[in-house]
Amino acid sequence: MSGPREESAERGAVAVVQSVDRALSVLEILAAQGEAGVTDIAAELGVHKSTAFRLVAALESRGFVEQLADRGKYRLGFGVVRLAGAAAAQLDIAREGRPICQTLAADLGETVNIAILDGDRAVNVSQARGPAALSTHNWVGQGTPLHATSSGKVLLAHAPDDVRKGVLSRELPRYTATTVTDPEVLRQDLDRIVEQGWGSTVEEYEGGLNAVAAPVRGADGDVVAALSVSGPSFRMDPEDYPRLARRVVSGADELSRRLGFFGQRR
Repeated sequence: MSGPREESAERGAVAVVQSVDRALSVLEILAAQGEAGVTDIAAELGVHKSTAFRLVAALESRGFVEQLADRGKYRLGFGVVRLAGAAAAQLDIAREGRPICQTLAADLGETVNIAILDGDRAVNVSQARGPAALSTHNWVGQGTPLHATSSGKVLLAHAPDDVRKGVLSRELPRYTATTVTDPEVLRQDLDRIVEQGWGSTVEEYEGGLNAVAAPVRGADGDVVAALSVSGPSFRMDPEDYPRLARRVVSGADELSRRLGFFGQRR
């Protein structure tokens, strides 16, 4: 049997879920109607006006809705546009990168991935496996550490200063015997990646798995993703990295052009 504390916690969790559901309903109402007042929103939700006001106020504080000063009504804010833009950009990267991943995977025989920066991790949005690939693991949608993967290092090397400093200022988890956990060593590695235009790992996230990655740029020249090839260490020898890097950089440049970048690699 559950006690009073457990029952209270459960009621609290239900209330949170209900609030989230209602907040999303507010966004849907504004999307459908264009604009609406608190009274109208309350009626649509079937809640008291004070409840509707709290929901709208919370959404307004995050920029998801904004008030029309002259009419006292609300409409969708630019916070929604920001999320939509981010989602569209990810879809563009995955869609435009798919044929490049497939071609590169077929040519190199290994697994090719595209990853984007998501907070303090790299998230894979597209994958293609070559005919010689050993692993059948699907990395799409999964997050990986920035300091222990080739894509993660490339993204971290080109990340905003606050992201880079945040990773370098905390303890770095060790995944294998060769994982780089010294912040100063990692910092030097990141600087080298920026200078040479590609990054790599040697069994740093999984034993027996090596990888090489290169940055992908958006129309404004900023790095928006990383294209990587990974394979077993007995086939991907570090001595062969420069040759592989040329192929991966070429694929990353092609994807950058598809995304609208026609400048020089920085």
